[in-house]
Amino acid sequence: MKNLVKVVVGVGLLLCGMVTALQAGQYDYEVKDKKISFAWKVDGDRLAVKLTAETEGWVGIGFNPSKEMKDADFIIAYVKDGETKIINEIGDSETSHSPDKKNGGTTDVALVGGTEVGGVTTVEFTIPLKSTDKNMAINVNGDTVVLLAYASRDSFKTKHTYRTALKVNLGTGASQKAN
Repeated sequence: MKNLVKVVVGVGLLLCGMVTALQAGQYDYEVKDKKISFAWKVDGDRLAVKLTAETEGWVGIGFNPSKEMKDADFIIAYVKDGETKIINEIGDSETSHSPDKKNGGTTDVALVGGTEVGGVTTVEFTIPLKSTDKNMAINVNGDTVVLLAYASRDSFKTKHTYRTALKVNLGTGASQKAN
């Protein structure tokens, strides 16, 4: 009986390791900046995204602002008590954003999941490459300006603690700081 238990536990651990390896390899590219990372994979007509930051607050990403935050398509999420909350917003000025629906758009983000373990928040979701929102299309073959940010609290009203802007080619993984 002891040997059977050892075999079952061993097979279970092996399967857990395989699942972890599969999950870790599901993204084609990743960029890191200080305490935040953005991993992604182009999956047909959708972009699969994984945001990870050393924070117990929210993590966020914005795509293709026209200037600073203006016109960017933002996805912001946090995990609290094991539940992931996510919102989709649009940059309505150079320094602010508000809900897509309030600006005539739609919330077209699909939450995959989220965790908060040991002071690290990870959120995964997918978005369409061509949103139904006005002027919201992501070109995977050219440069995309990506805004990454995180905050220290689980509140969408909390301002970011850290932010950065990167120029990323989603098709090749090439990246650099944006001006």
